[in-house]
Amino acid sequence: MQGRDILLIITIMVIWGVNFVAIKMGASEFDPFVITALRFFFAAFPLVFFIQRPQVPKRYFIAYGTIFGTGVWGMAACSNSFGLSAGITSILMQFDVLTSVLVGALIYKEKITKQMAVGMVIAMVGLTVSIAYTNGNITPVGLIFIFIASLCWPLASIVIRQSGSTTPFAFTIWGMVFAPIPLLMLSLLMNGTEGIVTTFSHWNSHAWFSVLFQAYPTTVFGYWVWNKMTLKYPMALIAPTTLMTTVFGLIGGYVIYDEHLTQVQWVSCALFLAGIVVVVYPRKIRNTVSVSRSVSTES
Repeated sequence: MQGRDILLIITIMVIWGVNFVAIKMGASEFDPFVITALRFFFAAFPLVFFIQRPQVPKRYFIAYGTIFGTGVWGMAACSNSFGLSAGITSILMQFDVLTSVLVGALIYKEKITKQMAVGMVIAMVGLTVSIAYTNGNITPVGLIFIFIASLCWPLASIVIRQSGSTTPFAFTIWGMVFAPIPLLMLSLLMNGTEGIVTTFSHWNSHAWFSVLFQAYPTTVFGYWVWNKMTLKYPMALIAPTTLMTTVFGLIGGYVIYDEHLTQVQWVSCALFLAGIVVVVYPRKIRNTVSVSRSVSTES
């Protein structure tokens, strides 16, 4: 791998790690659905006017916008508003590797190898211990939301795969056009007009940072670079680099919010990530995981 590309990948991992702090900054102070809707609005507009629409039926854009916007990042934002720390969120989002394996087995009849099964067991043991020894950085409701988010990762990937699109970056941008709608509808359903009104009436610099950081460095720049890297290098080489987001997520949570892990959690989270590594590397990356990592990213 070229030195310039290594630097670009590390830069993206830093951005995606800090992004979990940006999500918490918005979700802990404002309606998480509104903040996430604005993230995708700014990410899609005006860029969508300069990117040719992939020639796929509109239903795929709608499905992707709903699953990726609401299912992944709407739920991730909710996990923060219900007490999950930014650092823990960055770790538990890696759970999408395990859900991708399970979805691949259930839908595409892909084989779960012995190595993958061992890695999944290791990861689950680490996760269980982290939950048992929480210092308040993991809450039951927050955990439910992050599990929903991790389950939606491979589902969003399936939508792109089924669409037949050969331009994943363009597809994601056009899909984001439809992401704000279900998010705002969910906000109205859960909070009435109060969530929207309160968010805009208390809008401040934290809201601007949260929305714009998620929209541009994380989503637009991050997707653009990551998709270029996936076209240039084998997924088996670059997919494990997304684990670096957890390091920068933990650092960001500590610096901005003074988040701490218990001593047992440090060990158990390391065990969880070690299990993830066993699952994804070294082996031939399967289609579902490849698509998940190449077009959905860890932002």
